[in-house]
Amino acid sequence: MSETGLERDPSAERGPVRPKRNRATLLAIGGGALVALVVLLRLAAFEPFNIPSSSMEPSLEVGDYVVVETYAYGWSRYSLPFGLPLFQGRIFSRLPERGDIVVFRQPANPRVDFIKRVIGLPGDKVQLRNGVVYINDVAVPQTREGDYRSNFMPPDVLERYVEALPEGVSYEIVLRPRRVGSAPTACDDPRRHTNDAENTCPFEVPAGHLFVLGDNRDNSADSRIVGSGVGMLPIENLVGRAALIVFSWNGESLSRVLKPVR
Repeated sequence: MSETGLERDPSAERGPVRPKRNRATLLAIGGGALVALVVLLRLAAFEPFNIPSSSMEPSLEVGDYVVVETYAYGWSRYSLPFGLPLFQGRIFSRLPERGDIVVFRQPANPRVDFIKRVIGLPGDKVQLRNGVVYINDVAVPQTREGDYRSNFMPPDVLERYVEALPEGVSYEIVLRPRRVGSAPTACDDPRRHTNDAENTCPFEVPAGHLFVLGDNRDNSADSRIVGSGVGMLPIENLVGRAALIVFSWNGESLSRVLKPVR
């Protein structure tokens, strides 16, 4: 008994009692954090994209869904989920190889995704003459491989070619039927542009940039085209490398499903 005659409650001095978290609750919290980490890492390594236009025919067709390796060239803000601005520049940066098909954010509007093929690397000079690509004044060989029928671009029938880059990478491109006896209108002033997508001025690729083209050469907004919003592509704008077609709304052939992108 205390001096006042009242018995003191020992629990009153200990303050409020916090409920103990049982082992199942702790496991659930830890498991949820682990799942969130795995999902974040997966989003930072792979990302799905759909092909909305015919600019990469015949390699990629409208309705194709591709998996993009966002780790292929290191990470910038554009290769992170939701484009989170966590840092500037590019970490673990690696230069794409000539011939890679890359997804990138349009320099003029970084909210828009583009997909094109890398043709010119930093320091290269790239020019098109009568539809033939010249890299450092050397023509990239083209071999005619018949016709290609496009459902999304007139004329319906395009000329199909196999283009072979100096490193040995080869792929198919398509061109409109060439006019017999057509004269190239190329210029020799890299400060100018022409309105002819098959005959251009020589483009000099600056450090930290790439020259990209669509495989559907006459229906592609790319490094050649004034007002395309692409120009010389900053490497920082790369999202990643297109790796695999996982699905396609193009119902003409199931052979496109699970087809590697090249």
